[in-house]
Amino acid sequence: MNGLKLISRKKAPVFLALVVVLNTLFAQTSLAQKTDNAKKPTAAVVAKPRDKMRDPIVARMVANIDARNIETTIRKLVSFGTRNTLSAQDDPNRGIGAARDWLYSEFSKVAEESDGRMTVQKQTFEQPKAARVPEPIMITNIVATLKGTQPESEGRTYVVSGHYDSMCTSPTDAKCDAPGANDDASGTAAVLEMARVMARYKFDATIIFMAVAGEEQGLLGSTYFAEQARQKGMDVEAMFTNDIIGSSLGGNGLRDAHTIRVFSEGVPSNEKPEEANVRRGVGGENDSASRQLARFIKETSERYVRGLRVMMVYRRDRYLRGGDHISFLERGFAAVRFTEPNEDYHHQHQNVRIENGVQYGDLPQFDDFNYIANVARVNAASLAMLSLAPARPRNVGVLTTRLTNDTDLKWDANKEPDLAGYEIVWRDTTSPVWTHARAVGKLTSYTMKIMSKDNYFFGVRAVDKQGNKSPVSFPRPVR
Repeated sequence: MNGLKLISRKKAPVFLALVVVLNTLFAQTSLAQKTDNAKKPTAAVVAKPRDKMRDPIVARMVANIDARNIETTIRKLVSFGTRNTLSAQDDPNRGIGAARDWLYSEFSKVAEESDGRMTVQKQTFEQPKAARVPEPIMITNIVATLKGTQPESEGRTYVVSGHYDSMCTSPTDAKCDAPGANDDASGTAAVLEMARVMARYKFDATIIFMAVAGEEQGLLGSTYFAEQARQKGMDVEAMFTNDIIGSSLGGNGLRDAHTIRVFSEGVPSNEKPEEANVRRGVGGENDSASRQLARFIKETSERYVRGLRVMMVYRRDRYLRGGDHISFLERGFAAVRFTEPNEDYHHQHQNVRIENGVQYGDLPQFDDFNYIANVARVNAASLAMLSLAPARPRNVGVLTTRLTNDTDLKWDANKEPDLAGYEIVWRDTTSPVWTHARAVGKLTSYTMKIMSKDNYFFGVRAVDKQGNKSPVSFPRPVR
């Protein structure tokens, strides 16, 4: 029923006059709003949160990752027959030496596009006899370093790696065909493609693109690099390893081209007894630097690679297994592992053969090159955002000098010239990710009123003037 019909004839003139007045006021208000809005950005721009915006340069890098280049690299690495660490080093066509020299040549070509910012080296060392090394052997990592351009940040370093060695059923069989298309030509190809795209851009911090050998013999190449980094006091803020990222089809028959697992440890591998005592007293089993790195990767991927979901796995690696990131974790560096969601063990560490109608062996026909490209995009976006953002705040602490239902936080000041300030983040103790943030400017201490450290986990991250945000630093108790 129309509401106007309920008004008596006697009151109709008064009502109509009121309608005219209200319409006039509404029209004047609308005109004023339109005039005011004409002086402002559009509502969409104003309302869009900064942390959801995409940096156009980073978006361009992500778009430039090319699955065809990744396929070409994988097929070339497979063409060397075997890349077993114990195989020939002086044959130009077959073995680990041929793969080493080809990779060095390819990274050197990439460096030529960097205006001198990238250098490439062969990091070679002698590996003594070990469990999977029957005789001493020379092992070589290919290390491409893209120097940071901000003086305050150039020492800050991010490392991304894949291992270029391979194996068949026996890790010491240097003669059998070991194509290693997925394990780990896929990770090596992703790293080379990231370097190709990113070398043309400038970053505040340094990025190292690395292909390591000796992984199948016991993480030998990565252990050497990580130990050298520790001894030299390198500021390695984060390390990614890409290992078995090649297939979207698992041995369980499930095809999932839209998920990548990121493994991150909670309790640090190098935790000291006194640090363990503090952790037990305040919590934080879920808040290591590596786990903050995994959260950062997940948030970044949701902004830049919407076709691929980061599945955070809260353990160091797969069940009772390991990879090159562990070499870094054991030396106190934050590190994570990227691996496909459903592995196919017919195509890992297998001699190439057909048995009972089943094809065994790590062959390129089982790789999904578009999927690998998406994993490379997640890596590239995360590395770019890490290298453009400020460093994680240092010496973040919860002050315990007073007993209160507030939470008092403090941290050291960052040195970057483009620093805008800091954000306090927090979440319920049962939440896997940070759910709230508060900008506090350039302060280096802040009190969260009526928010007890008993009930929430807190963290601090740095933000620059472009809105780039560091990973979160988890506080420790201080007096």
